[in-house]
Amino acid sequence: MNDASTSLNAARWGILLALLGLLFGFGLGVTFGAAEEKLKDGLAHSAAGVLETVYSGDQAAADRVVSKSWSYYKRAHLHAGGMGAVAIALIVLLVVAGSPLALTRVASTALGFGALGYPIFWLLAGARAPGLGGTGAAKESLAWLALPTSGLFTLSVLA
Repeated sequence: MNDASTSLNAARWGILLALLGLLFGFGLGVTFGAAEEKLKDGLAHSAAGVLETVYSGDQAAADRVVSKSWSYYKRAHLHAGGMGAVAIALIVLLVVAGSPLALTRVASTALGFGALGYPIFWLLAGARAPGLGGTGAAKESLAWLALPTSGLFTLSVLA
């Protein structure tokens, strides 16, 4: 069995990343409270800039994408809080259980990476969608971020 300080040292990068994920979620919440209308206006402005070329002048279609984009912003906030908290809890369990240092190091880093990266994916997808004409295109353009962060997080939970 490993002593606590050695295990905590092995988990330090995962803890840091998970805490950054939590702070990211808190920061989004504060930003929503302070500037919700500005954020929504920014999304609408992105769609308005490509209304004729991407939406063929269909304002209702643009409005649907802007609304869904705002939902993605909120999803980023919720994922950051939930995944950050789960990551920290699981990292603490790894440390307390005296897991092998290699497992603690790898799993905690992957948990932290997922807890920070996956919410960032949702925020970026929400920001990109109005200019691309849809959330599907935005998610596809960010698959390079979504797949490894969600995959590592899920695999680490299973580990």
